[in-house]
Amino acid sequence: MNSTTSSDLIDSVKGSPNQRLFGFGIFGLCLLIAAIYVGVQLNHDLTIIPSGTATSYFLLATALLIALGFEFVNGFHDTANAVATVIYTRSLPASFAVVWSGGWNFVGVMVSSGAVAFAVLQLLPIDLVLNVGSGVGFAMVFALLIAAIIWNLGTWSLGLPSSSSHTLIGSIIGVGLMNQLMHGGAASSSVDWSQAWNVGKSLLVSPVVGFVFAALLLYALKLLVRVPALYAEPKGEQPPPFWIRSILILTCTGVSFAHGSNDGQKGMGLIMLILIGTVPAAYALNRTVTPSETQTFISVAHHASEVLGHYTTGATPVASPRDEIEHYINSHQVTPTTLVAVRQLTDTIGSQAGQSPSLSDVPQTQVNNVRNNMYLTSEALRLMAKTKQPAFAPADQAVLDNYHTLLDRSTKFIPTWVKVAVAIALGLGTMVGWRRIVRTVGERIGKQHLTYAQGASAELVAAITIGAADRFGLPVSTTHVLSSGVAGAMVANGSGLQWSTVRSLLLAWVLTLPVSIALAAGLFWAFRHVF
Repeated sequence: MNSTTSSDLIDSVKGSPNQRLFGFGIFGLCLLIAAIYVGVQLNHDLTIIPSGTATSYFLLATALLIALGFEFVNGFHDTANAVATVIYTRSLPASFAVVWSGGWNFVGVMVSSGAVAFAVLQLLPIDLVLNVGSGVGFAMVFALLIAAIIWNLGTWSLGLPSSSSHTLIGSIIGVGLMNQLMHGGAASSSVDWSQAWNVGKSLLVSPVVGFVFAALLLYALKLLVRVPALYAEPKGEQPPPFWIRSILILTCTGVSFAHGSNDGQKGMGLIMLILIGTVPAAYALNRTVTPSETQTFISVAHHASEVLGHYTTGATPVASPRDEIEHYINSHQVTPTTLVAVRQLTDTIGSQAGQSPSLSDVPQTQVNNVRNNMYLTSEALRLMAKTKQPAFAPADQAVLDNYHTLLDRSTKFIPTWVKVAVAIALGLGTMVGWRRIVRTVGERIGKQHLTYAQGASAELVAAITIGAADRFGLPVSTTHVLSSGVAGAMVANGSGLQWSTVRSLLLAWVLTLPVSIALAAGLFWAFRHVF
């Protein structure tokens, strides 16, 4: 181990007072502009709808602060990992690195598709999603967010790069389990376990991918690139050679962008639930859908109803289509009445949409009902396409896929100001909490300090892994992927691992799910007695 003390190594990367002032000045200006934009857009959205009650606005403000607080704490853990190697190797001063990373996080958040956000929401019990504006909905949101924040702050205080993704997933499961217990074991009140398993697989496999491929990449570099400077540890305040510095900055940029496009979405989905629950008239339906697009949607809905009619000839209408579809979503078992219910709800949606020039003109009293009808139908069509049950003819499946896309366009959207708000929170978290995580990643995983090649290998693999997960709408942990990548690079280099740190990391990772499940379940039970 290098004789330079840990404190000296970290303190030397702060940068000069002028550099810090410049970095913080740029960030502060961007923060001010973004905050003004968010405030103006939110105010605009609230002024074009009938005035709400003081209670609804109080709940909106409180829930938004807690949701953004989660993203702020997420910045401690995950975004700090993105800048760990570039700061530790002296490639950039910390004050500039966090601004640079925050900027690329912002870009990643802004170009994100929203697929990860809604994949996480699909874990929630269907009855909580449909009743998000009720007391049980607020209990759900507050419980899962506060539980995630408590665990993240606890692990951060110990300098352990625990996963915000695992924490949030555990919190959702905890809320779902307690909700089911409080409803006598009703299936509609439970977590979607098939979706939970899909998410769980991506969270479990991604660290293994990080470890293995970072090790292989470092092996390949040592065979092909025989430049001793690339495999050296940082020395004092001296930055690495320019070409090495460029590689490290590039990999930091990739991880920051990928983190914003994946992790940033988790908070966005929850914020949308909050907005839908508190001010449904503004956010339950996508108000940017134009009158012409609305007419196209109505036409496609009628066509989809005709297609479904081919498979329901002579079937008797069901008494409650929504209950039948909820049962299908929870059981994943198609019954003879499932398609009948989907067709009936499709006809209802077409009729409801046809009563107004556009979705933005749907009466306030009907907005929630229309959204819930659309959401249930969309989820049913998603499951049918995924399981290929029932088996539709290719031409019919194409019609239903188009209908499904338009349903999602109407209900699964994220306003630009929400993305900006999440990016601000992530950036602020990174500014405050980077030091602890940088020290752990740079010094405490391996028995030797992190070298330039090890840092570049871990970050390049992390950026590609997270980017691929975002492409398929799968939530992964930046923390786990990057930390595992650093460990893999250490092993490949023969540096050895500090098993005390590795044990602490593994313990934090193992405990994250059960602790967050227990915390969220307890908080949900308590909040149900408040709301």
